[in-house]
Amino acid sequence: MRALSRSISLALLLTGFISAQGCSDGGDNRAPPRPDTLPISQPTVADPPAIGDLFLLTTVFDLGEQGYRQREFFLSGTASAFTNVNTLTQDGRWQVEPAATADYETRALVYRPIAEQDFSGTVIFEWLNVTAGFENPPVWSAAHTEILRAGHAWVGVSAQRGGIEGSDSSILPFHLKAVNPERYASLLHPGDSFSYDIFSQVLQAVRAPAGIDMLEGLQASQFIAVGQSQGASRLLTYNNAIQPLYNAFGGILLQSRTGGSAPLAEAPQVPVEMPRIVQIRSDQTKPVLNFQSETDVLWLNAVKDRQEDSDYFRLWEMPGTSHSDHYVNVVGRLDDGTDPRFAVVVEEDSVAEFLQCDLPMNAGPLPWGANAALHALDRWVSTGQAPPLADRLELTDDQTDYRRDDLGLVLGGIRTPYVDVPPAVLTGTPQDGDQFCRLFGSTALFDAARMATLYVDKAGYVQAVSEEADKALEQGFLLAPDVERIKAAAGLQWDMLGM
Repeated sequence: MRALSRSISLALLLTGFISAQGCSDGGDNRAPPRPDTLPISQPTVADPPAIGDLFLLTTVFDLGEQGYRQREFFLSGTASAFTNVNTLTQDGRWQVEPAATADYETRALVYRPIAEQDFSGTVIFEWLNVTAGFENPPVWSAAHTEILRAGHAWVGVSAQRGGIEGSDSSILPFHLKAVNPERYASLLHPGDSFSYDIFSQVLQAVRAPAGIDMLEGLQASQFIAVGQSQGASRLLTYNNAIQPLYNAFGGILLQSRTGGSAPLAEAPQVPVEMPRIVQIRSDQTKPVLNFQSETDVLWLNAVKDRQEDSDYFRLWEMPGTSHSDHYVNVVGRLDDGTDPRFAVVVEEDSVAEFLQCDLPMNAGPLPWGANAALHALDRWVSTGQAPPLADRLELTDDQTDYRRDDLGLVLGGIRTPYVDVPPAVLTGTPQDGDQFCRLFGSTALFDAARMATLYVDKAGYVQAVSEEADKALEQGFLLAPDVERIKAAAGLQWDMLGM
């Protein structure tokens, strides 16, 4: 039992990653007229069997104390795969059509405010990540404090086969049929070619219930899709190919996308892969915000996919962050949004005694940036007010490394106290160690002498942090509740360093 508990602790902490995709073999490059918006098939919604507990590796504090409750649903129906009609070029202006069909049964987990008056009207649909061979919710893990305090509903969607059946790359047997084979025995996934339509059908069941109402009476007004790493890669393909067919979501958040995009179709269907460079299509009419860490832009090769901001696209790149970090991997699942200690920079090089990195993992501003990105996208979708424009991270002329200040911190991008009034060198540079450590960046705390040289005393440091936090708040890159915690953490940070 102790071994299982420790294994679950490790699994709670892992985030996904997908490598860049290969090139498409194309098709006819002459794009036919855009088809009319297609209806989304209505799935059947049912309660799961009352056998054991639902399973998702997520936060561990009491949702009830936050005014929320959770409920799991099973959804079944017939889903479509898709094939391309025109050549899939890097501009993302793709046209696809439904292809083969297959039956499926999947699950979705809903977190919703208990009180109707606390509901914001926004429903967040997260494409659960399955790179490790089981499901985890990295956007929820990073941005749950904003979801909860805003009063959004959150839906975690088992869109891919690996989360249900596992995969050859599974690092632990935590796919649904392994964890609870009796509860999840009926689930059926025909393959990831059908994942895009399955994801759409879960949305349809929520926004237009026919039978069981997954929101239990809450009246939703906005629907936003979110995904991180592999989930972001699949949502990028979804945005360019499927969103124009269904006009499904009001907006999409891509967190930590890598280079390229997920395949449109894969074996046993005829594979349809993407170009090596993929951009957000320029003719879209629904907002997309892409939030990137240092690791994503350079080390995971998304730099080649950079594009200009537009009326419906924003790119935010934040220095001092990594693909995944100490908050997501270790402590964030305990954070109910009130304790300033979660904003303190620490050095921690291990995860649940199972995963050991050579260096302390990044403990920078990723969660606060994720909160601001989700907030900005929700406001964009709800009111039409676009997020602020952000500078890009600065690269060397040959684009093989970042430009850095005298302390070793990356220049450019969204500035926060973590890089402009730093207590440490925070990077997204890959490091060595056990599996996934390359995605965790690093932290190197300053000693007392360096802090005294930079800030003189505690009052000077706290004041400098406060000023920079207020500046980021005014610019729209940090949110007020997070700024208050960052300010409160400054004094704790100084004391922790033995000053």
